[in-house]
Amino acid sequence: MRSLVLYTALLIGANPAFGGEIDWQAAHDGGLAKLAQTDATPVPETTFTDPDGGTHSLKDYRGKVVLLNFWATWCAPCREEMPSLDALQAELGGEDFQVVAIAAGHNPPPAIKKFLTEAKVENLPVLLDPRQTLAREMGVMGMPVTVLIDRDGNEIARLIGGADWSSDAAKALIKQATAP
Repeated sequence: MRSLVLYTALLIGANPAFGGEIDWQAAHDGGLAKLAQTDATPVPETTFTDPDGGTHSLKDYRGKVVLLNFWATWCAPCREEMPSLDALQAELGGEDFQVVAIAAGHNPPPAIKKFLTEAKVENLPVLLDPRQTLAREMGVMGMPVTVLIDRDGNEIARLIGGADWSSDAAKALIKQATAP
């Protein structure tokens, strides 16, 4: 019996899903091949807005794991990717996790509304970085770019290009990142 308890404890301790560690290789093998782990780097506190003129910053999300996505209405890969970000937010978003999708650059409100309606996005707030101030500070050169941010406000991974964020690999990644 004692061996069973010890074996179970070792198994749980070695399992990344239980230890709060991320199995980067599993994420790559599962379809997130372009995801690159980065050294933990604090994200800027630069403000961005919403359509009503409210201001926000990434510090508003401290304590949560954030999947930050920079997108634009003219970006074809963004159009393909946005429904999966919306689905990920619908399934896992809440107290521990938030998808933060920011339209960077010139994206007129009617174009944003049309884009989100056509993509059937219902679970993500509209957030804007019209002058690309935050995007530039974060080294975004093209779109889409998605950044994984830990609870302490540090970038820990980045994916340049589109991805299926509603995939099993993406969900496992977020569950591992939010594990205690």
